[in-house]
Amino acid sequence: MSGGGAPAGVRPVPPAELPAVGELASDALTLDAAEAPLIVSRLAAPPEGREWTALTTSGLDGVVFASLSAAEGVGHVDLLAVRPAAQGRGLGRTLLRAAEDWLRERGAGEARLAGNPPCYAWPGIDVRYTPAACLAESLGYERYRTAWNMTADLSPYASGAGADRDDGTPADTAADREETGRLAAAGVVLRSAAAGERGEVAAFVRRHWNDAWAWEVEQATGCHYAVRDGEILGFAAWGARPRWFGPMGTAASARGLGVGRALLRRCLAEQAAAGLRSTQIGWVGPVRFYARAVGARVERVFWLYRRDLG
Repeated sequence: MSGGGAPAGVRPVPPAELPAVGELASDALTLDAAEAPLIVSRLAAPPEGREWTALTTSGLDGVVFASLSAAEGVGHVDLLAVRPAAQGRGLGRTLLRAAEDWLRERGAGEARLAGNPPCYAWPGIDVRYTPAACLAESLGYERYRTAWNMTADLSPYASGAGADRDDGTPADTAADREETGRLAAAGVVLRSAAAGERGEVAAFVRRHWNDAWAWEVEQATGCHYAVRDGEILGFAAWGARPRWFGPMGTAASARGLGVGRALLRRCLAEQAAAGLRSTQIGWVGPVRFYARAVGARVERVFWLYRRDLG
């Protein structure tokens, strides 16, 4: 983390103030109040080597997180929040400009109001946060992409949450147990990977996908994977971005077996056992898969913005 030369009235957030920043974010982000402190904690613990900052106003009435992308010359504004009582005074504009200055000083030629994987708050600006979108557009940001989340209801898994499987993970529905049995008959075994014991799964993810997903697997609250004859076929994780499901993937050689669907439902059962009533499937690509597998629906829509800092 680094602060740099912040403008008058804006200062870096010291680590000791991060809990207070979490409360500020909870106050300001009405659609994400319960998760806001967890999001702040996640943004303050990014992958090793990421350069980032958190800036606040002198009275701790607003905060902005910014970070440099792995892509050269690209910077991200990861979170912007202003307390409701302090809104209407231009603090959001001041903080956003301060974040742009911080990025520019470090060589970024473009600022994005978009998620900086693998450690991010949202894919972009939730369209329901209308003032944030208006601020972005008033400062010359262009909307260049749309992303969406899907919501999955966890109530079908709640009733079975107390009946654990042999490996200690929560049981799911009868249909899911039947599917697990079908996979077992085909030689496929589903397993849970505890935190600190995911090196093999992370290596599989890195080999088939990328380092970003591998980092998310290592940070996730829950991680499940499928093996056959000692070979990992697929994985699914949740909680890398607090409370959300993802990432998930199946090796090309194993697609069509139902591995992804089984691992997805296994994660949902674990989330239900943790007390969640629904989950967000973040930054979704295959809408049809999730809709068919667990009845998920598209719900949150995000606009991604960018602006030239030259």
